[in-house]
Amino acid sequence: MSLVDQINSKRREIKTDGYPMSIGEWTSMYEKKELDIHPEFQRFYRWTEAQKASLIESILLGIPLPPIFVSQRQDGVWDVVDGLQRLSTIFQFMGLLEDEGGNKVKPLVLEGTKYLPALQGTYWHPKTDGDPKALPKDLQLIIKRAKIGASIVLKESDESAKYDLFQRLNTGGSELSPQEVRNCLLVMVNKSFYEWLKDFRREDDFIAATALADRPLEEAYDTELALRFIVLSLLPESEFRSIGDVGTFLTDRMTHIASDKKFRKTSTKSLFKKTFATLNSAMGDDAFKRYNLKKNKHEGGFLLSLFEVVALGVAFNIHNKSLCDETDIPARARSLWSNSGFTRWATSGMTATRRLPHLIPLGRQLFQR
Repeated sequence: MSLVDQINSKRREIKTDGYPMSIGEWTSMYEKKELDIHPEFQRFYRWTEAQKASLIESILLGIPLPPIFVSQRQDGVWDVVDGLQRLSTIFQFMGLLEDEGGNKVKPLVLEGTKYLPALQGTYWHPKTDGDPKALPKDLQLIIKRAKIGASIVLKESDESAKYDLFQRLNTGGSELSPQEVRNCLLVMVNKSFYEWLKDFRREDDFIAATALADRPLEEAYDTELALRFIVLSLLPESEFRSIGDVGTFLTDRMTHIASDKKFRKTSTKSLFKKTFATLNSAMGDDAFKRYNLKKNKHEGGFLLSLFEVVALGVAFNIHNKSLCDETDIPARARSLWSNSGFTRWATSGMTATRRLPHLIPLGRQLFQR
């Protein structure tokens, strides 16, 4: 198929529309439950109070805002694909925003901004008549009448279109980590699967063995490790060379698995538990730390390359009932640091695309009895 044919084919799969809407219209749709801003996503977005105040400042000053991207569901409801934080901030300021449980979020009280320092302490609804910190009615109307464009992926589009759009719009310049974007995407694809995956990070043996620092935990890196385990631990060797970009591969496999009704959740969770119970018992928090041959001790923090060899190798052999004796695991893991096959591919500058086809088979062989 030629480039032109490919473009024409894909363009036919995506039906779009767009027009400007007032904030009052966006608000009305939200109150009528015709707009789903996915309150579950709030945990992934980290707008500061200053950023929120800056948005309200922009609206009051008449500064144009980027369009909100939505996807129209079969029931007619609009899923917000990009623009959640902008809408959430507006709704919170108006006192309308609800959390996952349907409870009202505490209304936003603004900070002073660069151009409008008098916004300090301002809120939407007055507590008492004549309160000087309540936003005046004429300014409320300015906000309600301000326009924000709606770019709509219509329900006639290919089902995967909104997921691709979400990923493209929420990567690159986003403050979200790659896994936080995946988590948002997973909520849209299959919320119950997301809740199932989220439980992996709570396993005590996994927490103890990985011993992640606070920053990676805040960015959902533990969930990414669980996803890597699910996708890669039993991956056929014939597929190693076709992984390509690992981030894209994880996302594609995740959405496929989440949509697969035949996927074996129970056995997958069981393998995860057995793997990290074994590693925590054998090595504790040394399981994924560098081993210093000269000092004869483990040191430093978590290394992903070790996770790819040790965790995935142990899991593969547990699944195949071919795991070496647990007491041999520490020595075999330490032997990696004198193994040129490992040190060559586990260097800091090596991309995962090049690394994985070598390290995963190495781990499977290393921990086989």
